Amino acid sequence: MLLKVAPAFSLVNSQVEPQSLPLFSSVPSAQSASSFLRLSSPSNGVGSAVPFEEVKKELNLVPTLPQVSLARQKFSEECEAAINQQINVESSISYGYHAMFAYFDRDNVALEGFAKFFNELSLRDRGQVEKLMRYQNKRGGRVQLLEISLPLSEFDHGVKGHALHAMEFALSMEKIANARLLHVHRIALRNHDAQLADFVESEFLSMQVEAIKKIAEHVSQLRRVGAGHGVWHFNQMLLREGGIA
Repeated sequence: MLLKVAPAFSLVNSQVEPQSLPLFSSVPSAQSASSFLRLSSPSNGVGSAVPFEEVKKELNLVPTLPQVSLARQKFSEECEAAINQQINVESSISYGYHAMFAYFDRDNVALEGFAKFFNELSLRDRGQVEKLMRYQNKRGGRVQLLEISLPLSEFDHGVKGHALHAMEFALSMEKIANARLLHVHRIALRNHDAQLADFVESEFLSMQVEAIKKIAEHVSQLRRVGAGHGVWHFNQMLLREGGIA
């Protein structure tokens, strides 16, 4: 008995699956496209892909007066005032360090290492002042420069000597600056200003702690060497090493 064999071509065609889209198709199907473009709009507005209603509300709040900042957002007046106070603190400390530089640079004092050390601290604090000013402008605040106190210009001390007296004075100024920065940080947290809190933490607090530690070590060493020849050796050390800034 003879069996009728189907043509090979027909067998192959019978096993071919219906044509489908490639795995990574650049043209999505109509159903997937509609799912991709569908925007969720929950009742509370959270998770909406394009919150155009919120944009409209913000648009109405954009100032039109030329003297009002356009960039200001959730920046309280208390935070603005705290930054201006810190600008004054840093300016006063920089001014004080500049007076200390001038004292030790005198020909009848002639401690160039101390002059160099305090001048670098003055420049560091001047840089911090400018950083605070730029931040104030960035947040839409207004920089208001306050009166700066007259710094000390003489550091003679009958018991301690001028070197130790000046270094202890520097340590006190650094602790005051740190305390005021912590105050600004507390104000930022009270006003729920996470950006200002992060700015103080990342740009100032770590550096301030390092400066306090370094100057405290200098005070301890100067107390150990006394007010005589040891001060000259300490002065040479300050000439060789880098500053705190």
